[in-house]
Amino acid sequence: MLKMLFRIGLGWLLLGVVAKAESTVASAYHDEVESWRAERTSHLTDADGWLSLIGLHFLERGENRIGSAADNQIVLAAGPAHLGKVTLLTNGEMKIQVNPGLDVKVDGREVLSADLDEGRRGRPTLVTCETMSFYVINRGERRALRVKDSATARRTGFVGIDYYPIDPSWRIEAKWVPFAKEREVPIENILGQVSPATVLGEAVFERDGHTMKLLPLQSGPGEPLFFIIADETSGKETYSAARFVYADPPMDGVVVLDFNKAINPPCAFTPFATCPLPPAENRMPIAVTAGEKDYRGAHDRFAE
Repeated sequence: MLKMLFRIGLGWLLLGVVAKAESTVASAYHDEVESWRAERTSHLTDADGWLSLIGLHFLERGENRIGSAADNQIVLAAGPAHLGKVTLLTNGEMKIQVNPGLDVKVDGREVLSADLDEGRRGRPTLVTCETMSFYVINRGERRALRVKDSATARRTGFVGIDYYPIDPSWRIEAKWVPFAKEREVPIENILGQVSPATVLGEAVFERDGHTMKLLPLQSGPGEPLFFIIADETSGKETYSAARFVYADPPMDGVVVLDFNKAINPPCAFTPFATCPLPPAENRMPIAVTAGEKDYRGAHDRFAE
């Protein structure tokens, strides 16, 4: 009898130790995700973050007069009434000419004219005037001014991010299946522009009776993975276009997909971002009830 009681007591003790260890692991994971969320919000609301976007204006060949006044060819939502002009030459080079007497800086220097570099080999040329700034980006071989203002109401009136409850079961260890030969997958953005992307393999896992084979974008072997996904919550509880999931490079044939860290793309927060859409393989027939929900703050539809 004593031996039986001892075994029962030892069993309960071991169960208690295991339960406590599992609780400690779960608590540590919960804290890690909460810390990640706080860092995510900090980056999003930074003075130079996505919430500061106030415009995306495509350049035409030749001279483009810019400023906040209505008689400019490109009307900025902030800044001087007549800032100057940006010229897009036939050879692709770009130049800015600033009107005299304005507190406008190009890469921190007060100049009246300068070359503009879109940053293919480094950082793009940055033009600033008080809280407003802009630089050139390339979208589908077209050049555009991406304009930001740290004082915009979209940033100062940010209402926060809504999340699904943290669920450790959505931290999935997927099997990494490399392709014998890299594939080129067309990726469309919300403007309808299509660009090829290199895919080196797929992440495979089972969930809710379905086999998922997700394709990540990857700049090269050993580099982080970028998944553009959609699921049965898209357009209902989560942003309609897509969500993003980032993952470390595969290790020992495994890719860790943490859907608790699934985030909204920039275009969920601002109409001035050009976000990519998921390839067909990444449109999952299940509800991914983890990560960020759709942003409840007001945002206009993209109207560029």
